[in-house]
Amino acid sequence: MNSKRLLPRAVDDPGDNAGLRDEVRTFLRKSREAGVFMPGVDTWLTEWNPEFSRRLADRGWVGMTIPTEYGGHGRSHVERFVVTEELLAGGAPVAAHWIADRQIAPSLLRFGTEEQKQRYLPAIAKVECFFGIGMSEPDSGSDLASVRTKAVQVDGGWRVTGTKVWTSGAHHADAFFALARTSPKDSAARHAGLSQFIVDLRSEGVEVRPIVSMTGSHHFNEVVMDDVFVPDSMVLGGIGDGWRQVTSELAYERSGPERFLSTFALISETAEQAAAGRISGDGGIGRLMARITGLHHMSSAVAGALQRGERADSAAAAVKLLGTTTEGDIAEYADLLLDRDAEPTAGRYRELVDRAVLQRPGFTLRGGTTEILEGVVARELGLR
Repeated sequence: MNSKRLLPRAVDDPGDNAGLRDEVRTFLRKSREAGVFMPGVDTWLTEWNPEFSRRLADRGWVGMTIPTEYGGHGRSHVERFVVTEELLAGGAPVAAHWIADRQIAPSLLRFGTEEQKQRYLPAIAKVECFFGIGMSEPDSGSDLASVRTKAVQVDGGWRVTGTKVWTSGAHHADAFFALARTSPKDSAARHAGLSQFIVDLRSEGVEVRPIVSMTGSHHFNEVVMDDVFVPDSMVLGGIGDGWRQVTSELAYERSGPERFLSTFALISETAEQAAAGRISGDGGIGRLMARITGLHHMSSAVAGALQRGERADSAAAAVKLLGTTTEGDIAEYADLLLDRDAEPTAGRYRELVDRAVLQRPGFTLRGGTTEILEGVVARELGLR
């Protein structure tokens, strides 16, 4: 039997940050009571509210892990985990700052030049700059190595041509990290020859096309780049190092609590509805909460690994794989419990259920499909 450890060691006692949790919970409760927001489903992706994000920034809850010399707060990944977990559990509208804070800032700290850090990190911490992610492409699925976007070197920079898809918030964003091929594809080394660029989404040659979901909402986009000039100063990391950089970036994207708490507001309200006798709850609520508890420990362990500077991409894939399945199961469970003909279950609760059911198909697609992540985990465990 292969005894290789997939998950990092657990973090210190989570009770160490109980005061911080209480602070965030109090803030959210007061915000709800003041009518600032209503708890929702999948709000880290769909609810773009810069004003609310700036309220968080004013309290030091955005840019927490950015060093103080770059306008951040110099706090730990575990502390940031505590704050983000509470925001997600509360169904808060955090999409505006989420991507920049979650993975753009850490990647800039690890791979960015001093000029890039000084330009973007203080703005991210103040929620004055918004970012998207330029990885996925049409007809490529989760196979990032098959990207067809090309970057050709010219005097003073690069010309980038290609299309990125499922780019959340691109219609609001100032820039995104684009993965592009900078040397011809080599069938013997599929991951070679890739590089990352910081592309200004207002540049000449950039067109952002909306992708409207089945809910009628618009947060996804297709971004078409036609011979877009990117100066040398906006190359992220090293030319040809794109694959290594992207895989490290995915540890931030896949491991966070947004991979198992997107529907927490729904399971919480389901428990309230069952306690009030409005729906017929059963042991399923407890089983789902037990799964969330396990995922909490897994995800916090990854946060601890990131704090220690340890590799966590495969562990992050496991969190994402199990977490998004749980999110979808919550949506299905609540949908089966809901009596749509009963008056007491109308209104807000029904809206949460319907929203979760409609969002569910995307849970196991975004951030890497289930099949791809199963392969990542199997490889890490020596099973393939």
